[in-house]
Amino acid sequence: MRSLRYPRLWLALWMAMIVGTIVLSLMPGAPIPHALTLGKFDHGFAYFCLTAMSVQALSERYAWVGSTVVFALLGILLELAQGLFTDYRDMSAYDALIDCIGASLGLATGWTPLRDALQWIDSRLP
Repeated sequence: MRSLRYPRLWLALWMAMIVGTIVLSLMPGAPIPHALTLGKFDHGFAYFCLTAMSVQALSERYAWVGSTVVFALLGILLELAQGLFTDYRDMSAYDALIDCIGASLGLATGWTPLRDALQWIDSRLP
């Protein structure tokens, strides 16, 4: 982990994001009213945020790449679970692809100034 003043807070937020993604992916019905969604962008954005948070929290680049693989696999597995274990959700290869693209874009933040955004926020908290 990076040296942060509130590492437990950020770890808890990251875990909540992961659990929230899993729950929202498998719950019946649309978790967000259709009028408030942006189509498949929502899928990509969720996985972008998960992976970007790993870039923010983890200090080693190999860990960034590992988390990207884990989140891409999570997206694929959740799509499979939707098709195989629910009768109210549909499995979509397109959604899985969008999830993988979002995770890859989250990894790309590691080579931009955005990689230090969490440290900047953390240092300004009381």
